[in-house]
Amino acid sequence: MKKIFFACLIAGMSVSGAFAQKTPTVRLVNQPTQRKVEVLVDGKLFTAYIYPETIKKPVLWPVVSPAGNTVTRSFPLEKKAGERADHPHHVGIWLNFGDVNGLDFWNNSEAIKPEVASKYGTIVHRSVDKIKNGKSGAELTISADWIDINQKKLLDEKTTFSFSATPTLRIIDRTTTLKAVNGEVKFTDNKEGMFAIRVTSELELPSKGPVELTDAHGNITKVATPDLSKVTGDYLSSEGITGEKVWGTRGRWMELSGKMNGEEVAVIIIDHPKNAGYPTYWHARGYGLFAANTLGQKPLSGGKDELNFTLKNGESATFKYRVVIASGKQTPATINKWADEFAKK
Repeated sequence: MKKIFFACLIAGMSVSGAFAQKTPTVRLVNQPTQRKVEVLVDGKLFTAYIYPETIKKPVLWPVVSPAGNTVTRSFPLEKKAGERADHPHHVGIWLNFGDVNGLDFWNNSEAIKPEVASKYGTIVHRSVDKIKNGKSGAELTISADWIDINQKKLLDEKTTFSFSATPTLRIIDRTTTLKAVNGEVKFTDNKEGMFAIRVTSELELPSKGPVELTDAHGNITKVATPDLSKVTGDYLSSEGITGEKVWGTRGRWMELSGKMNGEEVAVIIIDHPKNAGYPTYWHARGYGLFAANTLGQKPLSGGKDELNFTLKNGESATFKYRVVIASGKQTPATINKWADEFAKK
C-alpha cells in the first residue's frame, strides 16, 4: 500500500513536463556520530533531521529547494550575510508549543538565562527507530521525550517523516503522535506554536522598518530591517488572503512564495482534517516565521474561539502536516489538489 501511495502522490504532484525527466531517488543516510540523518535527492542534500545538543528540540535543517536554494534561515547554526539574527529558537522546521502544562517549549534555546530556565521545556531525541529507503520515497521514524528542567517526562513523541520528490517538488509529510505519560497534559491556547518553518531573508515579506515582538513572557525582541533588495516573499492562504493579513486567519493551507537566485520558489504548509483544531489558525509573520498553529485558537482569534486541548494520562493525539517545496509558480487549484490528496492519507 505504501508503494501505491507514493506512486499516486508523485503522479498527483507532477507538473507539465515532469515525466520527461527521471523521477529523483530519495535516500536517507544515518550519521549518528554527527547526530543527524541526511535526506538526499539524487545524492544531493535536501534536508537533514538533526538533534544537536545546542538546540532544545530536533529539527529539519537546512531545507533546500529543487534548484538548490536553501529556503530555511541559517541562524543560529550558521552565519549568513544579510539574515536576521533574532529568535534563536526559530531553527529549520520543527513542532512544539508555547504552553504545555505551563511550560514554554516554543521559546526555549541556549539564550535562556539559568534563573528562568525552569519555565521552559525541552524535546530530547531518544532514538532513530526506522529508516526505509524505497523507489518512490523514504521514511524516517524517531522517538523523543518532552521533558521539564528536572528531566520529568510529560509526553512521549513518536514521529514519522515521509520524504518524496519530483524534478520540481520536494515533499515532507510529518506524522507525530504525542502520549501523556505522567498525568494530564494541557495545551493551553497560546499563539506560539505549532508546526513551523523559519525561512531565509529572500522569502520574507518586504517591511518598512524594524518590528518589535512580544512573547508570552512579556519579553520584547526588536527585529531589524534587512536589505530589502532581495526580499520578495508573499503569503497566499487557501481562503485567498495575502500578505501579512494572513496572521490569525484560518485555512487548510498557506503558501509563502518568492524568488531566490532566479528560481521562483514556494513553501506550502498543508493542514490535515484529522488534526485537533482543523482548519488551523496561522501564526505567519512577515519577518520569516511561518507556522500552522492548530492549538492556539484564543490568542489567534482575538478571543472568538478557544480550545485548550487536553490529554488525560495515557491518552494520545496525532498531528499530521505536509510541507511542499516547489520550483515554479503554483496555482490555488494545484495546491488544493495536493491538500485533497493529503487529506486521504
